[in-house]
Amino acid sequence: MSGTGSSWTPLARRVLPAMRAWRTAIHQEPELSLGEVKTREKIVAALREMGIPYHTFDDFPGVVGFIDADRPGPVVALRADMDGLPVTEETGLPFASNFPGQMHACGHDVHMACLLGAAAMLTREPRSKGGPIRLLFQPAEEEGRVGGAEPLIARGCLDRPKVSYVVGQHVDPSLPLGRVGWRAGSFMAAADHFRLVVRGRGGHAATPHQGPDAILVASEIVTGLQALVSRVRDPLDPVVVSVGSIHGGTRNNILPDEVVLEGTVRTLRAPTRDLLERAFRRRVRAIATSLGARVRISYLRGYPPLVNDPAVTRVVASALGVELGGRSVVEVEHPLMGAEDFSRYLERVPGTFLRLGVGIPGRPASLHSSTFAPDERALVLGAATLAAAADGLQRGPP
Repeated sequence: MSGTGSSWTPLARRVLPAMRAWRTAIHQEPELSLGEVKTREKIVAALREMGIPYHTFDDFPGVVGFIDADRPGPVVALRADMDGLPVTEETGLPFASNFPGQMHACGHDVHMACLLGAAAMLTREPRSKGGPIRLLFQPAEEEGRVGGAEPLIARGCLDRPKVSYVVGQHVDPSLPLGRVGWRAGSFMAAADHFRLVVRGRGGHAATPHQGPDAILVASEIVTGLQALVSRVRDPLDPVVVSVGSIHGGTRNNILPDEVVLEGTVRTLRAPTRDLLERAFRRRVRAIATSLGARVRISYLRGYPPLVNDPAVTRVVASALGVELGGRSVVEVEHPLMGAEDFSRYLERVPGTFLRLGVGIPGRPASLHSSTFAPDERALVLGAATLAAAADGLQRGPP
């Protein structure tokens, strides 16, 4: 509940026209990671209109807003990601992307509109309790390796004064519209990227014995990597190893000198992440050597596991239960093997990451697809969720 005893949800409904306009403008001009210049301009314009102080950076397209910066009390940071994806939109929306080959296919337009909506409510609504609110509009979540959270943290977004708690959310078509999902502890996976260059001996396909055959070696590696999942880690500790790209060869009767494989390794625990990298390198080299080939391994670590602080998560879940009703706030049963650079904030500040339900029966949807179009009713839920979470954390456990 807010400081005046009124619910955040009716306030969010009043802010819906503004959120709809923000979302429409942002969706029409999606920008890729670290190129979110027009997106930043739209966010800055909205913050100015609301009278919210903000900070931008000359070398980075992020925006940090400040509500009641000088108030005493715990500082709660609320985060929304800004970047779109290189996807050609096929939603048929009247406000579809005007940028060919670029689209908000992961709902970040919704995230930004919800955060602006929450900011509008937290600014207009008198709060009898609670400290400062920090608004983090973060680029480059989709970049996948360095991401945008780490550079924003390096530029001081969690400092002066130090942020006490951080909250984020992501639209989720697997949850029904009107539900918010939470989970204490391990919630999302680390995402590491590998690139393997297998070197064999090219030649005529009729004489493969003069090899080594790089395609055969690459095939053995693809198969052999699955033993890391089935025989190296604890079966109760989820791991995913996927090869998503294989390139090699030009014709049916020519054996190539080289085959390139790229893929991802997903883990939920830091010790398992270390174990898998060691085992991965050992397995790939052993397979290549046994078949007489050479292999160059590039193994790059991406976002770390996302681990929600249990105490913070329970306070937020309780606050949301009061705000939205217990049936609308659901515990997510299993961790997700997707990755999120919100994990970078959680390495430094206790906080929680939520799932915002956008699923509608009969309207199948998938993140990163050309037809992904969350219903605008999610804007009300998302804005109320962020405001209630911040209010609940500043008030403390019930």
